[in-house]
Amino acid sequence: MMTSDRNQTRKALTRCFFRNNHAAAVLAMAAVVLNTPLNLLISWQMQQLIDIAAGTPAAFSLAGISASLLLSFALMGVIMAVGCYARPLFIRRAVQQYRDYAFEELTRKGTGTFHKENTSTYLSALTIDTVSIETNYLTALFTLPGSFLMLAGSFCLMLYYSLPLTLAAAAASLLPLAASLLAGRRLAVQEKKVSDQNEYFLAELKDLLAGFPVIKSFKAQPEAIRLFVRCNAASQKSKCSANRTRSILQNLCAASGLLALFFVFLLGALLAIKGYGVTAGVVLVFVQLMEMAESSISQLPQILANKNASNALIDKLASSLSAGQEQGGIPAPHTLRDSITLENVSFSYTPEEPVLKNITYRFDAGKTYAIVGNSGCGKSTLLQLLQGSYMDYQGHICYDGKELCCFKPDSLYDLISVIQQNVFLFNSSIQDNITMFREFPEEQKERAVRQAGLESFLASKGADYLCGENGSSLSGGERQRISIARCLLRSTPVLLADEATAALDAATAFEITSAILSLDGITRILVTHRLEEILLRRFDDILVVKDGRLAEHGTFDSLMKNKAYFYSLYTLSQ
Repeated sequence: MMTSDRNQTRKALTRCFFRNNHAAAVLAMAAVVLNTPLNLLISWQMQQLIDIAAGTPAAFSLAGISASLLLSFALMGVIMAVGCYARPLFIRRAVQQYRDYAFEELTRKGTGTFHKENTSTYLSALTIDTVSIETNYLTALFTLPGSFLMLAGSFCLMLYYSLPLTLAAAAASLLPLAASLLAGRRLAVQEKKVSDQNEYFLAELKDLLAGFPVIKSFKAQPEAIRLFVRCNAASQKSKCSANRTRSILQNLCAASGLLALFFVFLLGALLAIKGYGVTAGVVLVFVQLMEMAESSISQLPQILANKNASNALIDKLASSLSAGQEQGGIPAPHTLRDSITLENVSFSYTPEEPVLKNITYRFDAGKTYAIVGNSGCGKSTLLQLLQGSYMDYQGHICYDGKELCCFKPDSLYDLISVIQQNVFLFNSSIQDNITMFREFPEEQKERAVRQAGLESFLASKGADYLCGENGSSLSGGERQRISIARCLLRSTPVLLADEATAALDAATAFEITSAILSLDGITRILVTHRLEEILLRRFDDILVVKDGRLAEHGTFDSLMKNKAYFYSLYTLSQ
């Protein structure tokens, strides 16, 4: 099934090159096809001119050949103009549609699968690898048939002039062809290694940039520099190997081509001297045709090797995109009328280490719940299951009696909004970050801003205030309030918050949690490590998780009265 999905994705990626792009492709290909016979015609015309100059009888007069030659050059100018317009247009559309489709497929992945993957795979695929595909694959779509046509046309014209010289040229061409094939086989393997090293380099670079404050605070600059130097050297080493192979390939082809050219030129001169029907013009045009043929022969293996290398890069992206695609199902309800129920729910990231064990519970619609427990007990994993990040759980999770894993994953986000601990903001305006670049009625936006407590902030900064890269121009509390407004704007009936105040100071955390608890008419489930009595008393129920199990649950007063695990947690936190 996985292979089938990968093949389908690969075919779809390849089709992107031609979608709504056939006219440009046809024009560019026509320029290549028409240019080949025109080059051969000009070669024949040059041979006629040389023979006329040498006093050898020619098919046409000097005036006739000169006029036809000028006409040929004019026609070549028109064909080149068409090619110069059509080929860049085709490549631009092809690359744009390839990237667009790849990103669209990427957004179809489940969040659980995406979190397990290395994002540098996609960074490399959509930047460096795409440039390689543009150069080695899309360009080859035109150079490959052009080289075949030039090779075939050159040998046909050679046969027209002299069979012995053509046979000699064919024999001499085996040398550059063998040299090209010998070096060309290694190129596809080395290009794949270059892509892998680029991916590794981007991953290391991303980590070093993300960890810059930590590096500075621990004075770990020398170690960071060593890491960068090491991965940079590995990346450049792989590129050097591929470039060396490419250089060897080009030089072998050039050297063997010159030897073949010298051999044919020498034989042609001998035939002309001996009077075997070979004129000076024929010898010179044979040299030109031989150069055309040698150029095509030397290019073909390299073009094919580059094309195979690009195919490997497309396959690599297709494999990554096809893994973890969200599957179909029934649409999730847009409202929560009754409850969310968990029955004997267990889950593990790896088979030998269960994270959640036999959890049974009922979240009633419209109520507020807190999930507490020590770090690593499974609180966040439970919230991840409720939002559908992982569908391979055991037991039953039902929304109004309908099994979660039967829902179409994308439709769940019409039912659920999530406030994460680390809020992501675009380098755009506050309004764009609240609306996520979509249109909403002004009244709806104002209500979301008011409920999130952003009114005074917007009054001072303005809705068009730029947030900076990932919200760098805002405080932690301001970022979280924008995240709350973003969720409220969608008007989903369920709001999940995963340690939303963990990175905030106590006062700001209190304000944010109070704002969430003050929301009416929606089901709120908060994972929190802050055990403050004044806030905990406002929850309808508190779930206490210990070692992946639901140890106990109840109101703040009842849990304190029981003097069990929650009592210990709360006492230690004070």
